[in-house]
Amino acid sequence: MEHKVLRIGTRESELAVWQATLVKNLLAQNGYPSELVYIKSEGDIDLKTPLYEMGVQGIFTRSLDVALLNNRIDIAVHSMKDVPTQLPDGIVQAAVLKRASYKDLLVYKGDFSNIEETLNVFDDKIENAKQSFTIATSSVRRKAQWLNRYPNHKLENLRGNVNSRLRKVEDSSWNGAIFAAAGLERINLRPEKSIELDWMLPAPAQGAIMIVCKNDDHFAVEACTNLNDADTALCTQLEKDFLRELMGGCTTPISALAQMENDEIIFKGNIFSLDGKQRVDVEKKVTRANAAHAGSEAAKELLLNGGQAIFNAIHYGAK
Repeated sequence: MEHKVLRIGTRESELAVWQATLVKNLLAQNGYPSELVYIKSEGDIDLKTPLYEMGVQGIFTRSLDVALLNNRIDIAVHSMKDVPTQLPDGIVQAAVLKRASYKDLLVYKGDFSNIEETLNVFDDKIENAKQSFTIATSSVRRKAQWLNRYPNHKLENLRGNVNSRLRKVEDSSWNGAIFAAAGLERINLRPEKSIELDWMLPAPAQGAIMIVCKNDDHFAVEACTNLNDADTALCTQLEKDFLRELMGGCTTPISALAQMENDEIIFKGNIFSLDGKQRVDVEKKVTRANAAHAGSEAAKELLLNGGQAIFNAIHYGAK
């Protein structure tokens, strides 16, 4: 029996196309033909319904979700960390692929034989130092964690897709910039001068790819369900639950990581003040069988132990 050709929506960046092509190839292995459909930004889409009525949020996922709801595509492929904690009405998570690296990378410039030693030297607490170490990132999470570790470094904003951000770093006077390892490694762009920041806790669901479909498109949902990695789906769900409970978005430095070890899940999460000076951490170990509410329970614990005060200060200016 011939399957209909599934239309996979993708943004046009190299990384987005790589992710969509991966899904296309995986579907083909299971006998489901598909094709890529390139979706322009929101302004190019004929919207029949206002976005707020659809409940569509998410600056990086919105255009694909709208295309899905308007029947221009059958499947949307997202970097899971970009997906809002609440999916739009009518859209369901059909699969989460096996996670790649969850880590953040420092891509640096200069002839440093030991970059970690260099970072500490430049953060030597000398007032009015003639030189400062400048790092670029637009992520408030990365900024806060970096400043917590290196309070005397200078942080600059860096936006754009992976390729344009790498170019900006090369053309700038910055000493380096922070990237998600998975994004660079997937499209073979990880520079030689890069180190994994093992001490930096990632964004919830970093390194995972999510596939969404319309909830009434049973054919597409069934095709994609075969691609789901149960361990990744569970761990990323806990991280997203943690974020949802904290009402966190891209304006709050919130990090979370759940990792499966044998039949146990180790969950770590934290929240920082924007300047990195305050932090509250939480860590939990649960069995897989008892994991369902671990993310939201960790968030409640974090709020009670000082996280609420940090959250209030960021959002309401409370001291």
